[in-house]
Amino acid sequence: KYTKFSISYYWINSVGKKTFIDRKLLDIPIPPGKENQTTTRSYSHKTVPLEDTSFTGTYYCEVKWNDNMKMGAGVFVFATDAGFIQTSYRWEILLTFTTIFAALSITGTGLLLWKRK
Repeated sequence: KYTKFSISYYWINSVGKKTFIDRKLLDIPIPPGKENQTTTRSYSHKTVPLEDTSFTGTYYCEVKWNDNMKMGAGVFVFATDAGFIQTSYRWEILLTFTTIFAALSITGTGLLLWKRK
């Protein structure tokens, strides 16, 4: 009963439209002596690079048997025009603190010299 099944890959965009990416129909024979046992199989699906930002959405995998269906939790993918950009603010933070400390040092030195006169 559970040896014939289909695997579907699809995504749902931001307006709720379901778009199928790939479907596979499988018929897996049961080896002798393995009847009535639970088994796990892995199936991978390689996607092509996303073409533009309209491909943002949640991607799902769904398996259907005759009278049963299981669906994955989904993976949300956010597509951007620029691709992935690693942002680092180390230099900006260092420059900001250096500027603040320099300004305070100059101000403190100026106040000390002014008080002496």
